Amino acid sequence: MKFNVISNDAGSKARAGLLETAHGNIQTPIFMPVGTAGTVKAVHQRELENDIGAQIILGNTYHLYLRPGLDLLKSAGGLHKFNGWKRPMLTDSGGYQVYSLADSRKITDAGVKFQSHIDGSRHLFTPENVIDIQRMIGADIIMTFDECTPYPCEYKYAKNSMKMTHRWLKRCCNRFDETEPKYGYEQSLFPIVQGSTYKDLRIKSAETIASFDRGGNAIGGLSVGEPAEEMYEMTELVCDILPKEKPRYLMGVGTPENILECIALGVDMFDCVLPTRNARNGMLFTTEGIINIRNEKWKNDLSCIDSGLTNEISTFYSRAYLRHLIISKEILGAQIASIHNLAFYLWLVNESREKIVDGTFNHWKTVMVKKVKRRL
Repeated sequence: MKFNVISNDAGSKARAGLLETAHGNIQTPIFMPVGTAGTVKAVHQRELENDIGAQIILGNTYHLYLRPGLDLLKSAGGLHKFNGWKRPMLTDSGGYQVYSLADSRKITDAGVKFQSHIDGSRHLFTPENVIDIQRMIGADIIMTFDECTPYPCEYKYAKNSMKMTHRWLKRCCNRFDETEPKYGYEQSLFPIVQGSTYKDLRIKSAETIASFDRGGNAIGGLSVGEPAEEMYEMTELVCDILPKEKPRYLMGVGTPENILECIALGVDMFDCVLPTRNARNGMLFTTEGIINIRNEKWKNDLSCIDSGLTNEISTFYSRAYLRHLIISKEILGAQIASIHNLAFYLWLVNESREKIVDGTFNHWKTVMVKKVKRRL
């Protein structure tokens, strides 16, 4: 994997880059649609590619390990062959999912014992077998195993958790270095910065992660309930430490406003379930603001979903029709809304890239932040 910074914005820390992987190139900043169980919910692969313009998607180690399982993925030749996605893919380590299973897991230095949310069966994730699992899944970019601390979090717990994450990181790197990819193409390993919202811990973690000199670096443990200003403060602090020549991935973030602000702080990669989850509930993100399509005001609105976009879905269907589908609980409504929201997110990062390259990002970002967070 190679990463080159193409352009830096004069008025902020934003940058445009090119990430090269075995399954194709990725122009950054980039948003990665979340395909938890091998699929981006309600969206075909051809729609991801043609209507949305996704360059990379994300899969989840915890869910794929439980279902469909490693034997099937191995026999298929990896997740790319199994789901038919030909472009780059990233898998997270399952650390966040284990974090969310607070009532049915036990964390020790050895790893995490947890119960399946599907059938209650018991399993163990260790830094070593998480690398093995991600080798079997076959994503281009894989993540180290970490503990995602909750918010708020006591300092002592956050410090001990961070130290354990660093010990796990060393074990992950050792396992990665002593094993080979399963399907004949290179995989790249990204460590994860932790430390909750404590500056000294974030600094220490960022320095430690950077010292491992891996292909890229991730920032975890944010967007878990902390105020946005704290998230921005921690993100900027970490981005200033992580090496400039490597991609920076802010995990699980977030709203359009969050993404714009964090691009300005130097982040290159984002993922979040928000555009698809909110779409299924009737919330649309548009170039002019947020629409709750269930509201009565859209009942007779025959204008297209978003004239500011160019994809066929957003410009073909009317707001009134989409509202009718969502209110009627038609599956097509969730499909259209999901494709639209993802197309908007990809438009947002693509526009950001163009503005960075032409030197107008900071001014444009200030205008867009006001637009994307207002309710229509």
